[in-house]
Amino acid sequence: MDIKIGAHVDQTDPIAQAQAREMPLVQFFLGDPQGYKGPEVQYADGAAALKAAAEAAGVDLYVHAPYIVNVATTNNRIRIPSRKLLQQHVDAAAEIGAKGLIVHGGHVNKDDDPGVGFDNWRKAIDATDLKIPLLIENTAGGGNAMTRYLDRIAGVWDAISGCEQADMVGFCLDTCHAHAGGNPLETVVADVRAITGRIDLVHCNDSRDEFDSGADRHANLGAGKIDADLLASVIRDAGAPVMLETPGAAAQHIEDAAWLRERL
Repeated sequence: MDIKIGAHVDQTDPIAQAQAREMPLVQFFLGDPQGYKGPEVQYADGAAALKAAAEAAGVDLYVHAPYIVNVATTNNRIRIPSRKLLQQHVDAAAEIGAKGLIVHGGHVNKDDDPGVGFDNWRKAIDATDLKIPLLIENTAGGGNAMTRYLDRIAGVWDAISGCEQADMVGFCLDTCHAHAGGNPLETVVADVRAITGRIDLVHCNDSRDEFDSGADRHANLGAGKIDADLLASVIRDAGAPVMLETPGAAAQHIEDAAWLRERL
C-alpha cells in the first residue's frame, strides 16, 4: 500500500533534507522547542520562499509546536503564554504552507479536575484562529496528562466538538507514546478513531522502554520494545501520512523507512 513516509528534520533547509532522504514530507520546529520566544523561520530566503520551494519540489511540510505549549493547565503563567505561542505558530506554519501544526495535549496539575483541562482546551480552540489544521498528539507520560489515556482524549474531544473550528482539529498518533502510555497497539487505531473520527498523521517510532512505562524515548524501527508486525499494522490501519521521529540523520531515516515499507 502506498503510504507517504517522511521524517523530522532540521528546519534550516527542509527541502534539501527531504531530498536527501527521498521523502515527500518532512516535519520540523520553527524556533526553540523549549522556549517561549516565538517562531522563527531559518530558511535563507524566508517563509514565502520556503512555501514556494516546497510546492515546486512536491514536499509536504508539517510543523511541530514547542513542547512547552500547555493550553490545558490551570496555571495562568503557563496557559496564557501557551495560547499566544500556539497562535504564533499557527500563523508561521500557515505562512510556509504547512499541512498541519502538531501540538502535545498538555496536562493539568496533580490535584486538578481533568474537566478543567478539557474546558481549557475548548477555550484555546475558540481563541485561536486556525488557518491550518491543528493536530493534537497523544503523549507518553504523566497521570495528569490530557492525551495519554483514551478516556482523557475523549474528554478533550467532547469539549472541543462544539467549537466552530472543530473540523480544523485533527489527531496525530505517536506509536512510541501509545505503547509507553499504556494503550495497546493492537486496538489503538480503532480506539482513537472511535473517539476522534480521524487520524491525520502518524509519528512512527519504536520505543526504548516497555509497555506502559510512561517513558517518551524513541528508538529506531525494529531496535526497540514494540513488536515489528504490530508497529506495521498500526501504520497500515491508520492509513495516514507517516513521520519518523527516530534517532539519527538521513541514513538512519532511510533505513527506518525501508524497514517499514518492507513490512507494509
